[in-house]
Amino acid sequence: MMVSLIKNIPFASLFHNGNRIVTQSFSSNTLVHLETDMKEVIVKYLDGKDNGIAVLGLNRPKTRNAFGKNLLSQLNHAISTIKQDDKLRVLIIRSLVPFVFCSGADLRERLKMNKSEVSEFVTSLRNVMNDIESIPIPVISAIDGIALGGGLELALATDIRIAALEAKLGLVETKLAIIPGAGGTQRLPRIVGSAIAKELIYAARILNGQQAKNINLINEAVSQNKNGDAAYQAALLLAREILPNGPIGVKLAKEAISKGMEVPIKDGLEIEKACYNKVIDTEDRLEGLSAFTAKRVPIYREM
Repeated sequence: MMVSLIKNIPFASLFHNGNRIVTQSFSSNTLVHLETDMKEVIVKYLDGKDNGIAVLGLNRPKTRNAFGKNLLSQLNHAISTIKQDDKLRVLIIRSLVPFVFCSGADLRERLKMNKSEVSEFVTSLRNVMNDIESIPIPVISAIDGIALGGGLELALATDIRIAALEAKLGLVETKLAIIPGAGGTQRLPRIVGSAIAKELIYAARILNGQQAKNINLINEAVSQNKNGDAAYQAALLLAREILPNGPIGVKLAKEAISKGMEVPIKDGLEIEKACYNKVIDTEDRLEGLSAFTAKRVPIYREM
């Protein structure tokens, strides 16, 4: 069956700069995608058995995906569009540049900014990371190479991180006499503990994939392949594991975990209770029970 997704995407959200639009339809189990000239963020929607998975790709090879104004603007628009799409089940954030994830801030561009512009830019970057963290579906980052400074902060805002063994990860801002400004000082301690986070940030230490796995900074470390996308391939396999499960259950599990981590366990249990109560009256809950009894694959419909 041939499909085209342009009708499902708000025009103004993705093509705000007036670039030429190219739309294509692909058959089952291929990427259905939209491309424009000079796009630094490209969102692809997977088809066939992978329907429900979206892949957000960073595409600024000359700077190893460094955060400049244009990339940040496009990322902001893409995330806003994704958050409005209630048909998506899993989002993967990756690099379309082999052997790279994101090198952090574009320092050459930063040098041309005055103090006010720097503050405004970092605030915008922080807000985008917050928006990524608040996406209601699972978000997986595939780290196939360097993830430094803001690049690692981007990964920290996702639910699950998978990295190549050869990747380089670190919050290195203190080398430049600044601090992580897009959530790194807050998210890293919640993941690895405050003492380890302080050591990593104070020393501007860079870890490889195995070292990051050893401190639970990432969920999985994989050997890189010749295409430079091993972490993405592993992330796709994980997304396929999530995809068959009840979408409401997955979303509410994320809500319960994310909100519960911010409060004492007594309050967290109340959040869990409230989330569970939301699933009780759903048809998907009954479908799950019926499918289990009949020993068949459930067909979930509610998003």
